Amino acid sequence: MTINENIPLTESTRGEKLNNNKEWKDEISPEMEMYLNTKPTYGLTYEQVNERLAKFGKNELQEKKRNKLLHFLSFFTGAIAYLMEISVILTILTKDWVDFGIILAMLIINALIGYVEEARAESAISALKSSLALQTRCWRQGQLTEINASELVIGDVIVLRLGDIVPADVRLLGIGATGEAVEGDLHIDQSALTGESLPVKRNKDDLVYSSSIVKQGQQLGIVVRTGADTFIGKAASLIAVTTDAGHFQKVVNYIGNFLIALSLFLVAIIFIYDLVEKKIQNNTVTGEDVLEALKEVVVLTIAAIPVGLPTVMSVTMAVGAKQLAKKQVIVKRLTAVEELASVSILCSDKTGTLTLNELTFDEPFLDNAYTQSDILLYAYLTSEPATSDPIELAVRTAAQKDHPLITEDKHEAIGYKIISYKPFDPVDKMSRATVLEKATQTTFKVAKGAPQVITQLVKNDTQKAENAIEEFAKRGLRALGVARTKPKSIIDDGADEWELVGLFSLIDPPRHDSARTIEECAEYGITVKMITGDQTVIAKEVAQRLGMGQNILDANSVVDPTMSEDQIADQCVSVDGFARVIPEHKYRVVELLQNKGYFVAMTGDGVNDAPALKKANVGIAVHGSTDAARTASDIVLLSHGLSAIIDGIKTSRIIFQRLQSYALYRIASTIHFLIFFFVITLAEDWKMPPIFLILISLLNDAATLIMAVDNVTISKTPNVWRLKLLLVLSTVLAAFLSLFSFAHFYIFRDVLKVSDGQLYTIMYLHISCAPHFMIFSTRSETFCWKSRPSWPFTAVVLGTQVIALFLSVYGAVGDQTVEAIGWPEGIIIVVIALVTFILVDLVKVLTINIWNKTHKYTPMTPRPKVKSSIKFPRLFAKKKPTRAQRFQQEHRAELNWNNGYTNY
Repeated sequence: MTINENIPLTESTRGEKLNNNKEWKDEISPEMEMYLNTKPTYGLTYEQVNERLAKFGKNELQEKKRNKLLHFLSFFTGAIAYLMEISVILTILTKDWVDFGIILAMLIINALIGYVEEARAESAISALKSSLALQTRCWRQGQLTEINASELVIGDVIVLRLGDIVPADVRLLGIGATGEAVEGDLHIDQSALTGESLPVKRNKDDLVYSSSIVKQGQQLGIVVRTGADTFIGKAASLIAVTTDAGHFQKVVNYIGNFLIALSLFLVAIIFIYDLVEKKIQNNTVTGEDVLEALKEVVVLTIAAIPVGLPTVMSVTMAVGAKQLAKKQVIVKRLTAVEELASVSILCSDKTGTLTLNELTFDEPFLDNAYTQSDILLYAYLTSEPATSDPIELAVRTAAQKDHPLITEDKHEAIGYKIISYKPFDPVDKMSRATVLEKATQTTFKVAKGAPQVITQLVKNDTQKAENAIEEFAKRGLRALGVARTKPKSIIDDGADEWELVGLFSLIDPPRHDSARTIEECAEYGITVKMITGDQTVIAKEVAQRLGMGQNILDANSVVDPTMSEDQIADQCVSVDGFARVIPEHKYRVVELLQNKGYFVAMTGDGVNDAPALKKANVGIAVHGSTDAARTASDIVLLSHGLSAIIDGIKTSRIIFQRLQSYALYRIASTIHFLIFFFVITLAEDWKMPPIFLILISLLNDAATLIMAVDNVTISKTPNVWRLKLLLVLSTVLAAFLSLFSFAHFYIFRDVLKVSDGQLYTIMYLHISCAPHFMIFSTRSETFCWKSRPSWPFTAVVLGTQVIALFLSVYGAVGDQTVEAIGWPEGIIIVVIALVTFILVDLVKVLTINIWNKTHKYTPMTPRPKVKSSIKFPRLFAKKKPTRAQRFQQEHRAELNWNNGYTNY
């Protein structure tokens, strides 16, 4: 049974409503309430448990296991693969065993490369399943027992306590494990679910979500959703629907379909021409005539079609994946290597990705000549050592790290002794300590708490402090105040005279390399957009520290029913980030940007990121990601921070250039091959011996594998497949090259009067060399001498033609109709091929320039909004308030920033 309800990830709390957008509301559907009347300290009976297990199923996600054999066979699909498979069958019919072996080997090699590279990828749903808690304490038939989380059913009453992973979606009951009253809230860390950097408070009747973590407190809760109906289950269903065909596969199919259609069309004409010719000559067409004609066109087709296209591209991407692995970037989906080169927008999760996901002591406001060391010391003296509260923990960590008098092993400051301590009181809104300074044997009191309460202790003018409090609030930072009394003797019972030490705030700080990574992304034409579950003002503060723009959009706007799809999409393109985001929003943002034509990469680390990671063109799981994020992604970063993404972008653009170079070469050489043999067959009834056609296919396709290690220039803008230009340029180069091929044929046959056997060899050497040397030109869009090839690439390409030269000079190909041509003729043909390559290069540059002038090309790249230098905001900087800041000023009483500690 599927529960039909919207499951948000955050609930509206006081002070969070910063705009008038409709809030997400999490409610249990009425038909489910009948299952939630369980007696708290008795639980369900085993009979009820069995009934509900039968009705709702186990508390686990169903895993669809992929058949390994079927997955391997899937690599034999696609237009080129189908044509190669048909060719295998035809070579069996014609008993052409050499071609049979070559084509079959290429098919298997290509499939093995793809399968091996993707074999490490696990099911994203399986990872989500593993993130469920394994054991939980549950009331069953009056007994508190420990059971497997998978056995939980709706209506079960379970105990949630410090350190527990919540095993299902649970409604809190507001009582302790045995029914006693509880004081204080349950603190829940749901950063992996919502992206919120601070734990949230939950109490009676609040919902806590599966896989969040209890950070403080203890309560009973009743299970309201299990398995696929939990938030995690909903995330899994989002992942399941993201089954779009990969962009790279579409490009390969586009190129392959064009070449196949052209090849089959021209070869079919030749096949029909041969049969008609036989009919005219013999007045009949026998089965042997059909078989002979079929054998001829099969050999011609094999030589023409790009049988090596999938293999060369797979090898090229596999080499790129291996290079990235050395840089701690693991590629799970091979085609992601190419697709990363086209990314123009990088959507990055804030918490744990751009930031450290840990609270740290921020730059304080100081009063009365106190220093940062002073405020650290006094805040530390009023911190509670036994609690795991994140704010107290952050204060103690900062003090232990940066203050020389504070030791890590004991809760003490050298030279000071705490005489009495009062923990945080929700009524007083502060914690206090009485401290003995050993050196002077004097005592003083210290207080830490809500800024408004602390400033009321102080008799002096606190206007500057109030201004600082207001500035903190504008930036979305909740400040804490610290004050101390003037020292007096132990026996002095006079009135205390309080002094303000200062104000400090805690923030989840940016990673050390995040700002630089954002700058480098801008240098390479990529816009970074922050996505977070935090409030808008907090997102703006982090964005400012990272040097990003601060146009942050409330994510409810992406599902605004009053706006059209185009309006929402345009808004998504123009903003710098999104706040108050839930998984559906992330998925929606990626989808909207893709619909506008942008290539989108998504980085993340939590369960909440998994659906968007799967939907994005390239999903990137950062270091420390959950299993769900890692397996939903295409690329996994093993090193901390985002700097590895830049290495990934550079490598992917190198791979893209190699793939594009090969595609241009292969299309142009195929069209040239078809033009020449189509015309010469129909006009002169001339056919090249099959052994030469096989050698052309074998040597030249095998040599192009070395393109995987060629030198290329890294583009500063996202790479895109300009397919129309690719086909037009290929056709122009092929036509130009065909002119030289026809000139070779007619000059050697009619002017130099070579024999038929020598003409076969001459044309083989020319068709082997001239198009193959063109690969030096297709490596870049500019003149070939401006981009120097690698020496292995040069050696292999020239080496294959040296082999072709030797075979031609000595005629050693095993065919008696073929004659040797000698060294002089062989050298002349190779030199002419080199000259032809230079002329082809000039035609290439001229064609591209004409195309660019007549076809306006604008890459799908939003203008990056990144500052040239990173400057932290000054506390009292005079600047025009933003809309959110004006709203806060007008509604300060409602927002009530200073009601007390955030998490006390």
